[in-house]
Amino acid sequence: MDDPMCDLQMLRNTYAQFGYVNGAFAGWRRIYKRWIRPLLSGAPSRLLDIGCGGGDLVERIATWTSRDGLKVDITAADPDSRAVDYLNGRSLPRNITVLQTTSADLVAEGRTYDVVISNHVIHHLSSQELQRFLSDSRKLATNLALHNDIRRDDLAYLGFIPTQLLFRRSFITVDGLTSIRRSYLPGELRRVIPDSWRVQSMPLFRNLLYWNP
Repeated sequence: MDDPMCDLQMLRNTYAQFGYVNGAFAGWRRIYKRWIRPLLSGAPSRLLDIGCGGGDLVERIATWTSRDGLKVDITAADPDSRAVDYLNGRSLPRNITVLQTTSADLVAEGRTYDVVISNHVIHHLSSQELQRFLSDSRKLATNLALHNDIRRDDLAYLGFIPTQLLFRRSFITVDGLTSIRRSYLPGELRRVIPDSWRVQSMPLFRNLLYWNP
């Protein structure tokens, strides 16, 4: 997926299938209820998803907040033009704005959001990139910056192999297995993040990296 020359149709299939994987494993419903919903009481509040990919997460949050009677302006940001083109071709809720941009660009523009989140971004970053990303997300967030990612585990790796039977003509399985190998253990994350950040282990092999005032 990170290869700019990868098969475009397989990439689009991957974007379309992300929702099934995130829905099954990422635990965002629990995170939304515990961490995010209590902070979205403004009228309206602002939420940013950095590295939004196929946009399934912002769609879920738009649905949940609507059901909860919350008014939230949601920004789905990704630096990859292929993700942005895919999102612009979809019928998204009206309160979602799609931007092709980086966290650094948003900081430079002076933007701020009540809540800043990401899903499956951390393991893609080098140590220096991670430091910049955390610095940016803290500057962008007024109430909470929260990054949900995979926790490396042999059982998770073995358990993900059978997904190749379900997700064909996409990068879901190969990308997922690569991501598991590249992801952090909680102790490894704690050694490289600033003191103001915290790491919490979550069910189904997840790391939750967060900052709040």
